[in-house]
Amino acid sequence: MENKQTIEVSVVVPVYNEEGSVRELFSRVSGVLNRLNKTYEIIFIDDGSSDQTFNILKELSALNNPLKIIQFRRNFGKSAALSAGFESALGEFVITIDGDLQDDPEEIPNFLEKIREGYDLVVGWKAERKDPLGKKIASRIFNALSARLTGVKVHDSNCCFKIFRNEVVKNIKLHGELHRYIPALVYWQGYKISEIKVKHHPRKYGKSKYGFARIFKGFLDLVTVKFLMAYLTRPIHFFGQAGLLLLFLGFSCGTATLIYKFVFKIPIAMTQLPLLTIFFVLMGIQFILMGLLAEILIRIYYEPRGKTPYSIKEKIHL
Repeated sequence: MENKQTIEVSVVVPVYNEEGSVRELFSRVSGVLNRLNKTYEIIFIDDGSSDQTFNILKELSALNNPLKIIQFRRNFGKSAALSAGFESALGEFVITIDGDLQDDPEEIPNFLEKIREGYDLVVGWKAERKDPLGKKIASRIFNALSARLTGVKVHDSNCCFKIFRNEVVKNIKLHGELHRYIPALVYWQGYKISEIKVKHHPRKYGKSKYGFARIFKGFLDLVTVKFLMAYLTRPIHFFGQAGLLLLFLGFSCGTATLIYKFVFKIPIAMTQLPLLTIFFVLMGIQFILMGLLAEILIRIYYEPRGKTPYSIKEKIHL
């Protein structure tokens, strides 16, 4: 078995019901890497396909040593597929590419050239998308929101065509649908990010796996990423701010209650202010306690396991 040092490039390909494209995709990707004279592995993650995708990959793997396959028992989603591929990847550089042939493997040399300029992640930018109009509009909306909320200025955050340094993929954890915001998660770790324009082709086989519900999921995932980037290691700042605001509202309602009673001589039973005072004060206390509890859980998670909420780039004399 090849060791880690002998593999220069790992290509991670999540696929789901792509029986029409996997054979051609493998041929084209391996052809490019052979021309570049690179040692490589191509890892296909079959995300619970119900067609012949896995059987075709098995046939190919019997003839091609660089081809590796991971098969899921069911469809777990793209984030899970990428995570499995990242965990298994041995190459110095890790390339991710969709399995539908809309990404052009001939762009791989450009990715390798760009990342050697000192970047840790290079993201593909499909400047001229060959997708239906609805998909283009949804993509532009989410890329604009993502750039605004996360501060990561890339044009196409959700483009699967990317190249990473190996240490980057080992340090990011994907769950749910967070693959859409990989650049934000990587940026949060302190890595350097860039992008390049890539060719994009119309879908040649099968059909798109993304529906309208993806828009709502994408927005919720963006909220999750924003929270993780801003408050994961200091949750008391989030819950504490909300708690202090609620306590302030409770204090204001309590003050207004006293003014009504002693200045204007209005019976407080005639207003809702006492109930609002109690509600805001209790909610404020609860939010602060939630923040403190979250801080305790953060300490329990990181300290016993030797985990850290940061990423070290280099050590000297240590």
